[in-house]
Amino acid sequence: MLMQKSNTEYLSYHQRMYEPKKIKGTLVPFGYKKSEDDPKTVIPIPEQLDVLQEAIQLHKKGQSLQKCVDYIFSKTKRKITRQGFYKIVNKNNIKKKARESAREQLDYQRDRVLKAKRELDKERSKLHNKNKKIRDLDIVLEGKSKTVIDTKEIEEASPTIQKAFEEKDIIFQANAGPQSDFLASSEREVFYGGARGGGKSYAMLVDPLRYCDKQHHRALLIRRTMPELRDLINHSQQLYSKAYPGAKWREQEKEWRFPSGARIEFGYAENLTDALRYQGQSYTWIGIDELPQYPTPDIYNFLRSSLRSVDPAIPVYMRATGNPGNVGSLWVKEMFVDPCEANQRFEVEIPTPMGVKSISRKFIPAKLQDNPYLMQTDDYYAMLASLPEVQKKQFLEGDWDAYESSSFPEFSRQVHVIEPFDIPRNWMRFRAADWGYSSPACCLWFAVDYDNNLFVYRELYTKRNTADIFARKVLDMEDGEYIRYGILDSSTWARRGDIGPSIAETMIQEGCRWRQSDRSPRSRIAGKVEVHKRLRIDEDTGYPSMFIFNNCLNLIRTLPMLPVDKNNPEDVDTTADDHAYDALRYGCMSRPIHPVSQRGNDFLTSTERQDSAPADSIFGY
Repeated sequence: MLMQKSNTEYLSYHQRMYEPKKIKGTLVPFGYKKSEDDPKTVIPIPEQLDVLQEAIQLHKKGQSLQKCVDYIFSKTKRKITRQGFYKIVNKNNIKKKARESAREQLDYQRDRVLKAKRELDKERSKLHNKNKKIRDLDIVLEGKSKTVIDTKEIEEASPTIQKAFEEKDIIFQANAGPQSDFLASSEREVFYGGARGGGKSYAMLVDPLRYCDKQHHRALLIRRTMPELRDLINHSQQLYSKAYPGAKWREQEKEWRFPSGARIEFGYAENLTDALRYQGQSYTWIGIDELPQYPTPDIYNFLRSSLRSVDPAIPVYMRATGNPGNVGSLWVKEMFVDPCEANQRFEVEIPTPMGVKSISRKFIPAKLQDNPYLMQTDDYYAMLASLPEVQKKQFLEGDWDAYESSSFPEFSRQVHVIEPFDIPRNWMRFRAADWGYSSPACCLWFAVDYDNNLFVYRELYTKRNTADIFARKVLDMEDGEYIRYGILDSSTWARRGDIGPSIAETMIQEGCRWRQSDRSPRSRIAGKVEVHKRLRIDEDTGYPSMFIFNNCLNLIRTLPMLPVDKNNPEDVDTTADDHAYDALRYGCMSRPIHPVSQRGNDFLTSTERQDSAPADSIFGY
């Protein structure tokens, strides 16, 4: 930007503007005239260029493109379009983007070379693993090693080996899909959760068997109470002794002991005091069945500290299962469901006494349809389908965004959250923000398609940023975009003492222009209604009129769990994390689905509306 140049750079740039220059076409740039000697040369008109520089400075102070263009015409009587003026203002940005594009192209070519090398290494690793799997299968067929085999390994083997396994008794075969994915997962921590009846608990019984042929393997399977644990023990007695004929159940210790020396212990932990029984113990595998029954992550984190292995051949695993709708659903959702797409590996940083450690996690969703045995009977499905709407979403569909007291039960991650795409340049764009310093500040960017559908395509979610810093962050994120307008919480126009600009004016001074949000009576209720309208699925089209890009993590996280105000059921609970919602509400209100009148929709462009009038001349609209 011009204002960011040093004095030397500015003079050099200014001098170049006042020098004759060559043109390629016939169009004469603003501030120049054709040379009489050479039609391909244009000569500067200093008076017009001076006015152009004045207009550029006015735009940087917050004046709109239209006002700057009008100012130029009033001084020079020469017309210039808003688009033409916009290109002049952003000339340096265009050159910068061209350089960046060249660098990106070079980086792209380098990435292709590196990708080819990685693919080669991957194929070599696959060949090595395939040979190792064949050797392992041969050992199993000979009865010398493990009896837990991934069915995928058999499918990839030769027809001879496949036939040999067909002739052997199969104690347990995982269902295709999530259950198989769970048992094959290599991530350190995996949560397998969702609808009831998906086969989660049975998968938890099978998973610790994978290393029972090794002496130092020790597993711990936890339930919240002893009666709940008894059901798992009964199922293990039907499975473990068949899988490992030499395995013995020791009732007093509540553990299985295998011929190799491996152990699987069954325990319960209703509270942190119960969990202290396992302090100082070492486990290579820990599983917690029905994890969301715990109101806090304390027990999970405490047990996780007991994961350690003395055998390099035995990795350590933490496994958990559960359903939405329990008391701990929120923290489980934030730990496993929200950070990444389902079935995708992600890394998290965990502070330890030895420093920050990175561990891998994965969330595997479960649905009733994953269990063919229960789906063969209509009774269980019909029972879940007959439940109230929220419980049906939780127990039948495994929807982690369904809450009993949610302000927006219409919201569905599967329906409203979409993959980002390149937004057409001719779609109108605007932004809306809720500002705070101690509390989070959130800015959302919207795009409007030809059918007035809204697409929330970007999010800024910060805390403890002053107004000027927040404004600069907003401008940086939308650099190069034409943002039609911005809506900001009307409370930010309040004066701070007798002197000094308001929060909004501070932002506008940085070049970040805003209009006030609607502050009329019952505007909060009206805004909530507009959000409901946008989220609701149209009966004719089968689609809502608002979609959210999956990179808007905080909006997606907070919107479904925003509770209803107990004292005012028409509004949300303002003590909750409603900052992203407020920004969403401001944006939806500026683009009502059914405006009261045409004039009511003129909120976008009118400078006459009193409820969006500037606090002073610096407002810029």
